[in-house]
Amino acid sequence: MKRRSKTATAPREGASQSRTGWRDRLRSWFLHHRLSAVDSLRRLLTSPFSSLLTWMVIGIALALPVGMAVALDNARSLSSGWDSPAQVSLFLRSEMSSEAARRLEEVVRQREDVAATRFVSREDALKEFQQLSGFADVLRHLDDNPLPNLIVVSPSAARLSAESARTLQTELAAQPGVERAILDMEWVQRLNSLMQLSRCLVTALGALLALGVLLVIGNTIRLAIENRREEIVIIKLVGGSDAFVRRPFLYTGLWYGLGGALISWAAVSLTLWWLRQPLSALALLYQSNFSLQGLGPVGGLQLLALGGSLGLFGAWLAVARHLKAIQPG
Repeated sequence: MKRRSKTATAPREGASQSRTGWRDRLRSWFLHHRLSAVDSLRRLLTSPFSSLLTWMVIGIALALPVGMAVALDNARSLSSGWDSPAQVSLFLRSEMSSEAARRLEEVVRQREDVAATRFVSREDALKEFQQLSGFADVLRHLDDNPLPNLIVVSPSAARLSAESARTLQTELAAQPGVERAILDMEWVQRLNSLMQLSRCLVTALGALLALGVLLVIGNTIRLAIENRREEIVIIKLVGGSDAFVRRPFLYTGLWYGLGGALISWAAVSLTLWWLRQPLSALALLYQSNFSLQGLGPVGGLQLLALGGSLGLFGAWLAVARHLKAIQPG
């Protein structure tokens, strides 16, 4: 009788596939970001002279439009109190007496398109001019009062538009005894138009210099890619992805942008500090409490965000263009 051999069934052992959890992948992603940021900054600091030159170029390119924008903001704050409603100033003839001027004021006040009038005599005008101009001692030695009588006319609410105010100006200029009629809103409109034109010029200049910053950072990153070509080939041979290779160069662009923005912030702040004292002395001569305003913390953070964004975008453009051309084999 043959014995049947029983073979014990044992569990088979073989290669098992390990799965990485999402926490491990996220931890690895953050770790590589931190290592890439530290290593890219270390590489910049190991060549301080060339890095400083790049930072200074970027800082100067950003400081020009930022400084002009700060100057326009100060000019706008200075002229914010000048935006008064439209008024027509009637300068009367010198031979016209004060009684005749008051009668003319009463005639003008009766018009339907006039809301209010204010008569300023020659004597009151001279006193006001002495107080505001700072030439009181000189004006006291004048033989005659050179200032004419003045009627300030405020249009009604229905005539506050520019065309209606100009029509009122033309009609009042034809009144007997009126030497000249000036619409006070014209110079404010000219000033606003000039400031609007200046802001458009600053925007155009800022766009051109921002493009220059992108070109500088892109060219710098291109040189860094060429210097590390062999390292990139090895990383791709062992299975490194394009995102893995791209990450250190993006951080390099970020450091370039932030460093340039810091230099720009320092340059603008130093220039404003240098100009603050003479401008304050000039404002004091005109009896004004105007003080020069700088970027401030919010403006500085916005400048840093702008510099960092330009650095990231310029680095991304350079890496996206040149990284695909580097392939193993």
